[in-house]
Amino acid sequence: MAIEKTNRINALFEFYEPLLTKKQVVYIALYYRDDYSLGEIAENYNVSRQAVYDNIKRTEKILETYESKLQLLRRFQLQSNKIDELMDYVQQNYADDEALLSLMKQLEDLEE
Repeated sequence: MAIEKTNRINALFEFYEPLLTKKQVVYIALYYRDDYSLGEIAENYNVSRQAVYDNIKRTEKILETYESKLQLLRRFQLQSNKIDELMDYVQQNYADDEALLSLMKQLEDLEE
């Protein structure tokens, strides 16, 4: 469960980072991306562990609220899955169509 939550928060963070404050960005990045403990973050920024915890929990809720309203992550995941299905279909049924394969490659590259 912890890995799933970490992956979800990191994914949400990628989409909504520009909407967060500088402090929220720093704390979430250190905690979820860099695997710092609450104590390490608190020590580095001369704040209490509780302040870091509260900020991270509040930011997690903010990220989930953004996602519930904008659904950027959900749409990206659906689109990515459909592109994968389409690519599999093209490779199975149109493996010799170089123009189509090139277009599919370009479409996959847009995801990155």
